[in-house]
Amino acid sequence: MDKINNILFDLDGTLTDPKEGIVNSIVFALNKLGLQENFIAELDTFIGPPLRESFLKRYNLTNEQADKAMLYYREYFSMKGIYENKIYPGVKELLKSLCGHHYKLFVATSKPTVFAVEVLRHFKIESFFNEIVGSNLDNSRTDKTEIISYVISAFGLQASNSIMVGDRKHDIIGAKNNSMKTIAVTYGYGSSGELLSHQPDFIVNSCKEIEALFIK
Repeated sequence: MDKINNILFDLDGTLTDPKEGIVNSIVFALNKLGLQENFIAELDTFIGPPLRESFLKRYNLTNEQADKAMLYYREYFSMKGIYENKIYPGVKELLKSLCGHHYKLFVATSKPTVFAVEVLRHFKIESFFNEIVGSNLDNSRTDKTEIISYVISAFGLQASNSIMVGDRKHDIIGAKNNSMKTIAVTYGYGSSGELLSHQPDFIVNSCKEIEALFIK
């Protein structure tokens, strides 16, 4: 790919499949709030977007209830849910190859930075990244546009030679809002309709296809 030096990766649904841990953490939080979820399969929609917004929207919570939901979620997630996670096939090989060809790699995720670092460390892929940037534990900087903007400004990147890789519309929207090219992956949690409607520059089905865009 021409003139790309920096590659930003989403985490959930792009590098790892966090479904089990996220769903278990949501159910734990709901139980603590005295709420019940009858359609567990629909909780896939929580993977990718800012978590607090998803709680507010799906359960019509007050701000106070949403704050409690986040605390309860993190209570379970920090102890167990963070490790109920799987790395996608080919991720480690992809990252090693990109680093070997001198691309600078970053993580840009709505997950709190402290949890993102622990996930990457758990799977032994933390060292491939120049920087890991997520949201703050006080629920600030959760929007993907904000997160990508922070990466650009904090580490002196040029948007014109950077690209965002992600599985949801939030990744594409956030990158476009920062004048950055985008790669959408189909193996995560965004439907083909969701991804196509936001017109990413590239759509790929595997880590091998990501690698092929950068390394000929």
